[in-house]
Amino acid sequence: MIRQKWNTDWTVLKPGESPMMAAMMGGGGAAEKLVLPHDAMIREERTQSTKNAHQTGFYPGGCYTYMKSFEAPAEWKDKTVLLEFEGVYQNARVFINGDFAGGHPFGYTEFTVCADDFLNYGGINTVTVIANSTEESSRWYSGSGIYRNVNILLGNPVHIAQNSLKITTPEVDEELAIVAVELRLKNLTRDKKKLTVSIDLGEVKTELPVTIFGGGEEHIKTRIEVRNPRLWSCEEPNLYTCAVSIKEGDSICDTASQPFGIRTVTLSASRGLRINGKEVKLRGACIHHDNGVLGAATLERAEERRVELLKAAGFNSLRSSHHPMSRAMLDACDRLGVLVLDELSDCWTRSKNNNDYAEKFPYFWKKDAEALVAKDYNHPSVIMYITGNEIQEAATPKGAQLNREITDWFHALDPHRYVTVAINGLLSCMDHMGEIICDITGMTMEQMIAMQAQAAQAPASDAGADAANGSTDLMKGPMADAFAANHIVTDLLNEFASVTDVVGYNYLTMRHEMEHSLFPNRVILGTETLPSDIVRLWDIVKRCPHVIGDMTWTGWDYIGEAGSGVTYYDGRMGFMPNWPISLAGMGDIDILGNRRPVSYVREIVFGLRKAPYVAVEPVDHYGEKPNQSAWPWRDEIRSWTWDGFEGKPAVINVYSDAEEVELFLNGESLGRKPVESYSASFETAYQPGELKAAAYRSGEEVGVDTLVTAGNDVRVEVSADRTELRADGADLSYVMLSLRDEKGILNPQAVREVTVTVTGAGSLAGMGSADVETDNRYDNNTWKTFGGYLLAVVRAGLVPGEITVTVTSDGQEQKITLVTK
Repeated sequence: MIRQKWNTDWTVLKPGESPMMAAMMGGGGAAEKLVLPHDAMIREERTQSTKNAHQTGFYPGGCYTYMKSFEAPAEWKDKTVLLEFEGVYQNARVFINGDFAGGHPFGYTEFTVCADDFLNYGGINTVTVIANSTEESSRWYSGSGIYRNVNILLGNPVHIAQNSLKITTPEVDEELAIVAVELRLKNLTRDKKKLTVSIDLGEVKTELPVTIFGGGEEHIKTRIEVRNPRLWSCEEPNLYTCAVSIKEGDSICDTASQPFGIRTVTLSASRGLRINGKEVKLRGACIHHDNGVLGAATLERAEERRVELLKAAGFNSLRSSHHPMSRAMLDACDRLGVLVLDELSDCWTRSKNNNDYAEKFPYFWKKDAEALVAKDYNHPSVIMYITGNEIQEAATPKGAQLNREITDWFHALDPHRYVTVAINGLLSCMDHMGEIICDITGMTMEQMIAMQAQAAQAPASDAGADAANGSTDLMKGPMADAFAANHIVTDLLNEFASVTDVVGYNYLTMRHEMEHSLFPNRVILGTETLPSDIVRLWDIVKRCPHVIGDMTWTGWDYIGEAGSGVTYYDGRMGFMPNWPISLAGMGDIDILGNRRPVSYVREIVFGLRKAPYVAVEPVDHYGEKPNQSAWPWRDEIRSWTWDGFEGKPAVINVYSDAEEVELFLNGESLGRKPVESYSASFETAYQPGELKAAAYRSGEEVGVDTLVTAGNDVRVEVSADRTELRADGADLSYVMLSLRDEKGILNPQAVREVTVTVTGAGSLAGMGSADVETDNRYDNNTWKTFGGYLLAVVRAGLVPGEITVTVTSDGQEQKITLVTK
């Protein structure tokens, strides 16, 4: 079938409008014209009173009505017409010319509507899509509406069925690869057709004769030899293209084209994960699906940029949390060489929120898994499916039974990939928590109840309260390790964990190494782990073949779960509705795409960075006790600019894989210290100037890192990542704005208000800072800098031409020109 994007000429009505009235009135005067993908939620007014509260960053949900009028040419009458929706959040219902044509409840899997029975051929038609984003449906920022691509698929009377072209590489070595190609042909006519199926892999071609009878369907399979194959890997993501054409005589009935990679993936407890025979440790990042200032709009360049920056930061694998990954990001991972673990759902039968997908999952999970696999099947980057995240039923026999059913279904749909599940022991074993705590501590149940009652009366900031109720201790530290290693936990999780090819553990680090002695054939993956635990985690990964990697929470900051990773100094706590905080405040990379200090620490731990790295704890909070959840790394920034704090004490952390580091302030040594757990800390009085760290191994200097104080006379530096865009209505240029002095040194302490205006052949798609606590809107074009930065994202229009980006601050104006072609 011929697939074309169908994103233009849509309108959307905001919540409050009756979908029925909208359909009758043809959209009405209040409809906003747009090009998909489109996130309706990011344009809503954030409010402290929304039921979603901090879980979505205080963004409310709503019911949105999308409409599009189009002509169905008379020649379509002999074709089949499908509308393919890559993602609609959520509970989508599709009407064509007023009649219900189909729908889909899940907000993250693709679905297709056949338009054949509803079209007015040779005339104008209307498609209406209603997306009802019920409040309290998500634990994170979901976005709303048609936030991914819509495609129209046209099938001739004889055509290749949708998503039926499948490519695998069952036998591969350096000299020869077998490429297995299969597809399904459909014949909508009543006539018998004698066809030729041509398959072109670029270096080798083959033709197959096929007879397909009237109204019939044929399954075509063949094996093709490719000599001296260029293998796909993270280091060399070589891609081939499989081009298929269906001919009747000299007439072409249909064509299809599919990129693919030639590679092998093997897995064992003794040899770990191997790609093309070479061991690969997963340097992984969990990521949510929003694109920062763009909200949940899944624009291809936005997805590609995230993959580029995550790989540049040292990650070689991504876990889509907690929902299927977009086609656009999969394509980027294929091209750039990043491995993917694609996830089905955040819940099964037990809800984590009042209106989440647990209401529908028992009835639709098979279709959702089918859609996920159909999307992923030909992507070499995808190595594993995840059946679910932190499933609360995991410690029950019925939970294990359902995990077995889902795992078996994935294997039936795709026998070439592995399956795992992300297990959270705390959530799974909650019903047995009293028994487990008593077993760990030696307390009786009565003693534990009395201690909990005492803790309930203590102030929230009282450390004794934390120790008594176990909430913080069970996430990190000795109590967390004791819980993870407890024999009751082992017994409760054993059946559930035994189902999948890989056992994924969330925040159960102590289990990673011990599992091998308990279950020698198990392969372990840290599917979700604490950034603050990276040193211990990666040591386990390096030493243990059965532990194939670590997936940190999280690689990129995100909207929703607001404040969960924020460091507070005023008594507030994470995972609480602290208005107006909208971002999680955690992640190696902030929502603008700038790396935080923990990202460089991780790069050093991974062995990918040899130079030391200098970070400074906030001088303005010296001596104050930070209040953090278990997730954040130290509160620190990369700056030696602290105007007004001269003479005040400052703590400097130097990270390195060397034996010793020495710190210099304005040329004077502050001493040399041994490196322990990749870190050495220094304290001194702040003085402006140059702060330099030198790293030593065997007494020899092996690297330096330097911070220099910025001047107060700053200007806005404007830098666009791309100046030439496609005039497709979706291409993007990321324009980074930074405050720098005359020497180009960033001043994160300075604050300037900046206005960005976009004119010409494009528009401003979003703008903002990495400030977690802003009350500004990402569709506003005036912002104050935060940490010295702002980001403006420019979206190309549909007509070639020039785009002028005007940046105004302090009465000064700068302009840059982008071109769309």
